Amino acid sequence: MALYLLVFGVCVLVMGAVLLVLMSAGTPRYRTEPKDLISLFDKALESKVSETEWNTLIGYPIRHDEYLDNVRRRASHLMDTHGRRWQIAQGKPLLNQEGYAELKALRDHLAAHTALRQR
Repeated sequence: MALYLLVFGVCVLVMGAVLLVLMSAGTPRYRTEPKDLISLFDKALESKVSETEWNTLIGYPIRHDEYLDNVRRRASHLMDTHGRRWQIAQGKPLLNQEGYAELKALRDHLAAHTALRQR
């Protein structure tokens, strides 16, 4: 009986410690910043971005900055309108010529907006 109580006590202690650690640990959060989008756009313009990387950043809503979320939605719309998903595996560009020009303009606009915000 004493062994049973000892094992039970140790189990309760271990489970309580694990529960305390889990309750005190915060949920990890990822915040997309302007530099992340600019870097992604640069890779896309150089045809060095994978479809998975594009979908990871562009498919994740940005709730902390309405402007960045609008840029993200515009980039998503560009992919829907001008995207060439089937050619990425062959090493071809992510977007067609018109989409490439619009993405370059979007990237330049985001870079200018970010530079103005940092001043």
